[in-house]
Amino acid sequence: MTQRRVAITGLGLVSPYGGGLDDFFARLCRGESAIRQLVTGDVPRPLSMPFVSCLDFDADGTLGRPLAIMMDRFAQLAMAATFSAWDDAGLARTTDGENRDSWGCAWGTSLGGTLAFERGYREMWLNGRSRLPPSSVVIGMHNAANAHISIQLGLGGISMSHAVACASASIAIGEAFRRVRSGEATVMLTGGSDTPQAYGVAAAWEALRVLAPGDADSAPRACRPFSTNRQGLVLGEGSAALVLEDWEHARARGARIHAELVGYGTSCDHNHLVRPSAEGQVRALNNTLADAGLGTAEIDYVNAHGTATAEGDPIEISALKTVFGEHAGEVAVSATKSMHGHLLGAAGAIEAIATVMALREQTAPPTAHLDDIDPACAGVDHVTTASARPLRAALSNSFAFGGSNAVLAFRAVER
Repeated sequence: MTQRRVAITGLGLVSPYGGGLDDFFARLCRGESAIRQLVTGDVPRPLSMPFVSCLDFDADGTLGRPLAIMMDRFAQLAMAATFSAWDDAGLARTTDGENRDSWGCAWGTSLGGTLAFERGYREMWLNGRSRLPPSSVVIGMHNAANAHISIQLGLGGISMSHAVACASASIAIGEAFRRVRSGEATVMLTGGSDTPQAYGVAAAWEALRVLAPGDADSAPRACRPFSTNRQGLVLGEGSAALVLEDWEHARARGARIHAELVGYGTSCDHNHLVRPSAEGQVRALNNTLADAGLGTAEIDYVNAHGTATAEGDPIEISALKTVFGEHAGEVAVSATKSMHGHLLGAAGAIEAIATVMALREQTAPPTAHLDDIDPACAGVDHVTTASARPLRAALSNSFAFGGSNAVLAFRAVER
């Protein structure tokens, strides 16, 4: 079967920086952190931790009150990022008779409508309410985001949601890519969104003891991937969307192409629920390179999963060194989570956009706060200061709890 080329024609996000696409990438390249201290006054006790929040996001103003009120925050973020990506692709939000039966949506979220369900639990168990609004289920369900996206844009093809922990968005993007490459879909809207602001979610993550500590003064530097003094990850909320399109369809309508998505690979560590495996990551990386038809010498940049955990960072670098061999020291590697935090089910999407922008702008963003590289993480070209460099192809890594690994491969387009 002939495989079609897949163009990335639209990019959109709701980032913790509050600005648009170019502002997001410029801030990454400057090493600016969006991490701040979050303090809740909720019962049973206040929680205080470094966090990333989209404070400037106004759902009613962006989407309109009638639409926003029927969505949990994760779906609101998804819809806003989708509209931005759709507009960036130069596509009409209304069909105007256009046949979109082969256009679809694949969306990633780890938590879904957790906020909606937590509100419901509080109403029942704390406030004594005997009934909840009948819309509670459809607002909280995991596929609410892709359902709203398909309805708003008139997408009549496949509509699917992926909940695979921190790999959710990357797997959604990869599965969307396969639909376009095979010819099953002409256009796919894909990405991810999450908001771990629910008290129960934040408390559960705190109990895992993988979160970076900090206070208001130290919070911006709390996430330090690959650093000797790293102390853990920083949770955050946000959303990112990409428009994937059949290459010839995009060319025929004169669309701007940001980059080409050329490969996707997955694997399962089958090892441990929370302990990663270098061997499993190696399989995902090799599967992606084979799928893309790329050799290791053709990869110039890797946007690492890089969560700043004690065990995870060295294992990822070990996997990269195993795959790239003699070329490992020439591969630029950075973890942008050091600035925008870990967006869980949206992480793969926002990092995919950072990777595409790196190829488009021929500049690799840095790992912020990497003042002292852990010897266990040495052996690759860690980017500590953004600078222009030739970037032909790049990978974006997502390695999730449960041992689910997903890697995306992108190629720059000539301009």
